[in-house]
Formats: sequence, structure tokens, C-alpha cells
Amino acid sequence: MAEALVTYELDGDVALIGLNRAEKRNAINDAVNMQIRDAAFRAGEEAQCAVIFGHGENFSAGLDLAEASEWMKPDAKPSRRRRGRWHRTFDLIARGPIPFVAALRGAVIGGGLELAAAAHIRVADETAYFALPEGQRGIFVGGGGSVRIARLMGYARMADLMLTGRVLNAAEGERANLCQYVVPPGEAFDRAKSLAARIATNAPLSNWAVTNGLPRIQDLSHDDGLFFETLIGQAVRSPEGYERVRAFVEKRAAPLARPKTSGGKR
Repeated sequence: MAEALVTYELDGDVALIGLNRAEKRNAINDAVNMQIRDAAFRAGEEAQCAVIFGHGENFSAGLDLAEASEWMKPDAKPSRRRRGRWHRTFDLIARGPIPFVAALRGAVIGGGLELAAAAHIRVADETAYFALPEGQRGIFVGGGGSVRIARLMGYARMADLMLTGRVLNAAEGERANLCQYVVPPGEAFDRAKSLAARIATNAPLSNWAVTNGLPRIQDLSHDDGLFFETLIGQAVRSPEGYERVRAFVEKRAAPLARPKTSGGKR
């Protein structure tokens, strides 16, 4: 039986996927990558939303450099099977059938940040810190970071992290768009789980449109984007959607809550 490097639990409609190498700061090696892939596939089959988190004090310190140093040896035989392996796994999260929420704490570094970027919502507690030290290690991002992280924070900020070794704290990460929520230490998992439970109550087709259609629209021209939006709008029409709209019209659905003011009289 394979070692449980990734834990999986189904809590109602929410799958809980945990990186389980706390003693290695949840560094990702080939075995972890494969188990993340299997867990993400399973979640897509039986859950409506998923939370991905790290056991212990860190989300993930990224690529397992001890393993990488073996297959990077000058005399090592190149492995075609390894190429694109992280891409396939992380795409299953980013563009799979259900949304993912990442609960971040401690190290969110290198490949760990690439994994977090594959999720649709990121909740960081105040202990989280973000870095891309590939330049110092003599390697390059390999888990889709050149696409996803660059789109989240922009080329200039990503280049800064990679070239200078700069480390961002949680508040700086939020300002750089690496996370959408910052919470007190130890609260990221509970907030992520709460958000996931809320997301799981949405219409599944609408969730799919947000996670699969919306990012693709960003790749299109203005006119093509509007055309694709029309197609997606038609694709998500369903009897469930009709019933949800009728429930709102007939005042059977709860209205949106007005947010609290940011403070101060206006």
C-alpha cells in the first residue's frame, strides 16, 4: 500500500486534500505529485468543492530538491514521462470539474506557490509567506507558474521575486493578488472550509463556468470573449437554474447581505 503522502476526506460535499509531509515542509516529490493528482480526480468525481491544505506548519516549500538533485545529475538519463507531470496534475485542479480553495500557512514557496495558484480561491493566515527562489537554485518554475502566477501578480512582480529572492508576507501577498483572504494564525483551514461549503451550494454548472470558462475568456480578444460568454451563458441554462431564479423572484431565496462599512462616518 502506498504511503499516505496526501490525505483525503469527504466532508459532506467538500473534499479535504492534505499534503502530508510535515517533516519535509510538505515538499512535493514525484510520489506526492501523483497522490495529489489522484485525490484531485477523486474529488471531482464525488465532491462539489475541495480544500487543499498542508498538514503541519507549512502549506508547501515546493519542489523536493533532494529528489530533484538525483534526476538533474549531468549523467542522469532524461525521463520523458516526467515532462509535464506537474502541469497535468495542477491543470486537474485549475480546470477540473469543481472549484478548489487553498488554505495557506507558513511556507508557500516555489512549487508550493504554483500549487496554490492552481486553486481558485486562496486563504492565507498571517504566518504565510510567499517566494519563488528558482533563480537562486538554478532552475525554473515547472508547475504552470509562468502562466498562473504571472497572471495573478503580473510579470514585473513575479520577475522581482524570481530575480531578487524577495519574500512576501501574507499582507504583501494579498496586495500582490496571491491570496484573496488573510486571517489570523491557525484560521486559514476553517475559513477555507467555510468558503468551500458555501461554494458547494452554488449551481454546479455555474461553478464550472467560473472555473473553466472565465479563465479561457481572458485569453481571447474582446469580441471573441463576448461571443464565448454568450455560449457559456447558454450552456449553463438548466432546470436547476430556472428553479433558483424563480426562488429569488418569489422571495424564497435569501437576498445578498449588505457588507459592513469599512469604518468611519460618510
